[in-house]
Amino acid sequence: MEDAFSTYHPIINFFYFVVVLTISVFFNHPVILGVSLTSAIIYSMVLQGWQKVLKFNFLFMLPMLIIVALINPLFNHAGVTILFYLKNGNPITLESIIYGIVMSVMLVQVIIWFSCYNIIMTSDKFIYLFGRIIPALSLIFSMVLRFVPKFKAQLKVISNGQKCIGRDITNGNILMRARHGVTILSIMVTWALENAIETADSMKARGYGLSGRTAFSLYRFDKRDKGMLAMMLGLLLLFIVGVSMGNTFVQYNPAIVISGINPVTFFSFFTYFIFGAFCLMPVAVDGLSYLRWEKMKAVIPEKEFHMEMQVSVEAP
Repeated sequence: MEDAFSTYHPIINFFYFVVVLTISVFFNHPVILGVSLTSAIIYSMVLQGWQKVLKFNFLFMLPMLIIVALINPLFNHAGVTILFYLKNGNPITLESIIYGIVMSVMLVQVIIWFSCYNIIMTSDKFIYLFGRIIPALSLIFSMVLRFVPKFKAQLKVISNGQKCIGRDITNGNILMRARHGVTILSIMVTWALENAIETADSMKARGYGLSGRTAFSLYRFDKRDKGMLAMMLGLLLLFIVGVSMGNTFVQYNPAIVISGINPVTFFSFFTYFIFGAFCLMPVAVDGLSYLRWEKMKAVIPEKEFHMEMQVSVEAP
């Protein structure tokens, strides 16, 4: 089943990711980061499946998280809680370790959010939003996003073709493999240049760049989009109120000071809950759409059964 949130207007999709990524980057409160990371993983599982997400997180994200968390205390020695000293005399502080973990979590969850962004915000949506404002930049950006998966698919085709004639990078000794790799790279570069020329000729034939040229789009901002935008703005406004009350204040240097945790107040919990609700809005939309679809599948066969019974009774 198609992701229900992606069927909303591109403005809704883009606004959601802008808010989530902005808060995830500029707010390093541990609860905010934890909620953002958890929501990103859940939404990524909804879009890509839990097996692919877990494999990607364990093979790539988890090692990167550990490496970034370990690198920070080796170069950043700020903090008042000294745990031990290195051989060169530099101290390892608790604050630097905690801050390294926070930075690594921030980096990982931003990458996961961008993986969701690339699935929802297609090149057509990006051109629709920014085609009239920054036409050249939006076109280049959409072509780059489109080129990467197309380049990977073409590389696989060429590699399979070379493998059939015994000229793949897995055939022969090291020198032969290197030569085969250079050959495949040369083929790919030639294909990329030829594809760029064909794309330029196609765009020129379709009148790109001419004055007065219009663009067709199927996107319409309807009542459903207005309701979703109102909900997003309401949750964002409540979160801003919580931020103004100091519920997201955090300090890691020279001493760790985290507001809203010890003790947890009603307003701090409400602020974190509002942010979690905002992050999980696409998951909720997909869940409601799935339940509605399952209900329809259960009702339709029952109606068909009653119609067949009615036809059989009325038949002579």
